[in-house]
Amino acid sequence: MEEINLQKEITDRYSLRGRVYNSIRDRILSGDFKENEELKENALATELGVSRTPVREALRQLELEGLVNIIPNKGASVTGITKKDIYDIYFIRSYLEGLCAKWACENITNSQIEALEEILYLSDFHARRSHYEQMVELDNKFHDLIYKASGSKILNHVLSDFHLYVERVRKITLARPFRAAQSSKEHSAIVEALRKRDGELAERLAHEHMMNTIQNINEQGL
Repeated sequence: MEEINLQKEITDRYSLRGRVYNSIRDRILSGDFKENEELKENALATELGVSRTPVREALRQLELEGLVNIIPNKGASVTGITKKDIYDIYFIRSYLEGLCAKWACENITNSQIEALEEILYLSDFHARRSHYEQMVELDNKFHDLIYKASGSKILNHVLSDFHLYVERVRKITLARPFRAAQSSKEHSAIVEALRKRDGELAERLAHEHMMNTIQNINEQGL
C-alpha cells in the first residue's frame, strides 16, 4: 500500500509540474509573455494555484529550451523566440518535414489519407470565408497526421514542438489570403504524392512547402 501511495505521489507531482510547464510555455510562445518580461515565481504560483516548487522546476526546464533566462539572485525573464530562431526552425523543419513525408509514404493508411483529404476540403471551405482561426487548427491537424503516419515517434515529437514554437507566426502568415490559398494547394500536392506512395516527390514537396513559408515570412518582414 505504501508503494502504491508513493507511486501516486510521484505521478501527481510530475503531472502538476507538466501542467505548470505547459501553461507557462504556451503563454511565452503565444506572445502573452513578452520578450524580456520578468517571470515572478510568487505571481505565477498564485495565478496557477500551486506552490513555488513546480513553478521553479518549470522555469528551469524552459531555460534549458532557451525560452527563459534565469539570473541567480535576480530571477527569470522571457527570452522567447527570436526572428533568427524562427528562420532556423523553418529551415530545419524543411528537411525534417521532407523526411517525415517520405517515411509517411511507407506507412500511411487509406483511412489516414481520407482524413487528410477531409482536412483539405475543410481548409478550402474556411479559406473562402476568411476563417483564419479554423485554418490554423486544420493546418495543425494536417501536419500532426503526417507526423504520426511517418511511424517515427522521434520525428513526431521534434516536429510537433517546432510546430508549436512558430504557431504565432503561422497565424499571421495564414491570415494572408494569398499564402492561405497557396498553402492549401501545397498541402493538396503532398497528399497526392502520399496517395501514390511516391516518397521522393512527397519529400521534395514537403521541403518546398516550408521554404515557401520562409519566403512568405520574408515578404511580410516578420
